[in-house]
Amino acid sequence: MGPLYLRGVTTLRLERAACVGCGVCVGVCPREVLTLTDGLAAIREPDACIECGACALNCEAGALTVRAGVGCASGIISGLLGRSGDCCCVPAGDGVGGDLNKGGGSGPGCC
Repeated sequence: MGPLYLRGVTTLRLERAACVGCGVCVGVCPREVLTLTDGLAAIREPDACIECGACALNCEAGALTVRAGVGCASGIISGLLGRSGDCCCVPAGDGVGGDLNKGGGSGPGCC
């Protein structure tokens, strides 16, 4: 799954009762954050979410929401465009306060 986002700060939310179990969200997530459990979507690892918004944009049931553009994906895009920005990833297994990469997604260890 790779590096994790800072623990407990993702805006990804799932209203499981609204899920119809189509699995589209699982297929479009670039970080394998979502899975199907008992026929419905479930969040496997919320701290791996880069808040790209692919899951929410493709969820016809409206079961997923995320504030796209506020997380690591935004930092990576800003860095590639030459803007200053922070990418706040930690290597998998590290807790908050691990080696954070600051620099718009251009350094080692960033998602």
